[in-house]
Amino acid sequence: MEGDIFSGTGNESQLGVDGKLIQTFQKSFVQVQKILDQNRVLINEINQNQESKLPVNLTRNVGLIRELNNNVKRVVDLYGDLSNSFGKSMDASSEAESGGTTRSDGKKRGRSG
Repeated sequence: MEGDIFSGTGNESQLGVDGKLIQTFQKSFVQVQKILDQNRVLINEINQNQESKLPVNLTRNVGLIRELNNNVKRVVDLYGDLSNSFGKSMDASSEAESGGTTRSDGKKRGRSG
Protein backbone atom coordinates (compact mmCIF):
# COMPACT_ATOMS: atom_id res chain seq x y z
CA MET A 1 0.00 0.00 0.00
CA GLU A 2 2.93 2.33 0.63
CA GLY A 3 3.43 4.58 -2.40
CA ASP A 4 -0.12 3.92 -3.64
CA ILE A 5 -1.84 6.62 -1.64
CA PHE A 6 -3.75 8.14 -4.54
CA SER A 7 -3.77 5.25 -6.96
CA GLY A 8 -6.93 3.38 -7.69
CA THR A 9 -9.30 6.34 -7.62
CA GLY A 10 -9.46 6.39 -11.41
CA ASN A 11 -10.59 10.00 -11.57
CA GLU A 12 -7.37 11.96 -11.11
CA SER A 13 -7.82 13.72 -14.45
CA GLN A 14 -11.48 14.46 -13.70
CA LEU A 15 -10.43 16.16 -10.49
CA GLY A 16 -7.81 18.15 -12.34
CA VAL A 17 -5.12 16.77 -10.04
CA ASP A 18 -1.68 17.18 -11.50
CA GLY A 19 0.45 14.03 -11.68
CA LYS A 20 3.41 15.94 -10.27
CA LEU A 21 1.33 16.95 -7.26
CA ILE A 22 0.37 13.33 -6.64
CA GLN A 23 4.04 12.31 -6.81
CA THR A 24 4.91 15.09 -4.36
CA PHE A 25 2.18 13.92 -1.98
CA GLN A 26 3.25 10.29 -2.22
CA LYS A 27 6.90 11.14 -1.65
CA SER A 28 6.10 13.40 1.29
CA PHE A 29 3.72 10.94 2.93
CA VAL A 30 6.30 8.15 2.62
CA GLN A 31 8.91 10.44 4.22
CA VAL A 32 6.49 11.34 7.02
CA GLN A 33 5.67 7.68 7.64
CA LYS A 34 9.38 6.79 7.86
CA ILE A 35 9.97 9.57 10.37
CA LEU A 36 6.94 8.53 12.43
CA ASP A 37 8.16 4.93 12.45
CA GLN A 38 11.55 6.15 13.62
CA ASN A 39 9.84 8.21 16.33
CA ARG A 40 8.02 5.12 17.57
CA VAL A 41 11.37 3.36 18.02
CA LEU A 42 12.84 6.41 19.76
CA ILE A 43 9.88 6.70 22.13
CA ASN A 44 10.14 3.02 23.05
CA GLU A 45 13.84 3.40 23.78
CA ILE A 46 13.24 6.57 25.80
CA ASN A 47 10.59 4.78 27.85
CA GLN A 48 12.85 1.79 28.50
CA ASN A 49 15.70 4.08 29.54
CA GLN A 50 13.37 6.00 31.85
CA GLU A 51 12.11 2.83 33.47
CA SER A 52 15.66 1.55 34.05
CA LYS A 53 16.53 4.71 36.02
CA LEU A 54 20.20 4.04 35.25
CA PRO A 55 22.14 7.30 35.03
CA VAL A 56 23.77 6.32 31.74
CA ASN A 57 20.37 5.58 30.17
CA LEU A 58 18.81 8.76 31.53
CA THR A 59 21.72 10.73 30.09
CA ARG A 60 21.23 8.99 26.75
CA ASN A 61 17.60 10.11 26.77
CA VAL A 62 18.70 13.72 26.39
CA GLY A 63 20.06 12.99 22.91
CA LEU A 64 17.13 10.75 22.02
CA ILE A 65 14.63 13.43 23.00
CA ARG A 66 16.53 15.99 20.88
CA GLU A 67 16.38 13.61 17.94
CA LEU A 68 12.66 13.08 18.54
CA ASN A 69 12.06 16.86 18.63
CA ASN A 70 14.02 17.32 15.39
CA ASN A 71 11.96 14.58 13.76
CA VAL A 72 8.73 16.28 14.82
CA LYS A 73 10.00 19.55 13.31
CA ARG A 74 10.76 17.70 10.06
CA VAL A 75 7.22 16.27 9.96
CA VAL A 76 5.76 19.74 10.53
CA ASP A 77 7.94 21.12 7.71
CA LEU A 78 6.89 18.32 5.36
CA TYR A 79 3.20 18.95 6.08
CA GLY A 80 3.79 22.68 5.54
CA ASP A 81 5.41 21.96 2.19
CA LEU A 82 2.49 19.71 1.26
CA SER A 83 0.04 22.43 2.18
CA ASN A 84 1.91 24.97 0.06
CA SER A 85 2.10 22.59 -2.91
CA PHE A 86 -1.59 21.82 -2.65
CA GLY A 87 -2.48 25.50 -2.36
CA LYS A 88 -0.40 26.40 -5.40
CA SER A 89 -1.94 23.56 -7.36
CA MET A 90 -5.45 24.64 -6.41
CA ASP A 91 -4.63 28.24 -7.38
CA ALA A 92 -3.29 27.07 -10.74
CA SER A 93 -6.28 24.80 -11.25
CA SER A 94 -8.82 27.51 -10.48
CA GLU A 95 -6.82 29.90 -12.64
CA ALA A 96 -7.01 27.50 -15.57
CA GLU A 97 -10.73 26.98 -15.06
CA SER A 98 -11.46 30.72 -14.93
CA GLY A 99 -9.48 31.37 -18.08
CA GLY A 100 -7.80 34.39 -16.57
CA THR A 101 -4.13 34.91 -16.09
CA THR A 102 -2.36 36.49 -13.20
CA ARG A 103 -0.23 39.55 -13.75
CA SER A 104 3.12 39.93 -12.06
CA ASP A 105 1.49 42.17 -9.43
CA GLY A 106 -0.87 39.30 -8.45
CA LYS A 107 -4.01 40.82 -9.97
CA LYS A 108 -6.10 38.86 -12.41
CA ARG A 109 -6.30 39.59 -16.10
CA GLY A 110 -9.30 38.44 -18.06
CA ARG A 111 -8.99 36.53 -21.29
CA SER A 112 -9.05 38.88 -24.27
CA GLY A 113 -10.81 38.15 -27.50
